[in-house]
Amino acid sequence: MIHKGVEYTVTAGPPGTWKWQFRIGDRVVSGKTEAKLQLLAMRRVQLRIDRELKKISGK
Repeated sequence: MIHKGVEYTVTAGPPGTWKWQFRIGDRVVSGKTEAKLQLLAMRRVQLRIDRELKKISGK
């Protein structure tokens, strides 16, 4: 999936848990989130991408 030009993945982990990963430049960011629905997990990753992009543009 792509959000604001950043490709990311969201995969199912244990029940109710989603693993995610995205790359901005050379930096790879990954983690886990708890959500029942994949769409909610995707939205949380998109918000994280937004925060990371904001950090970069603020420098």
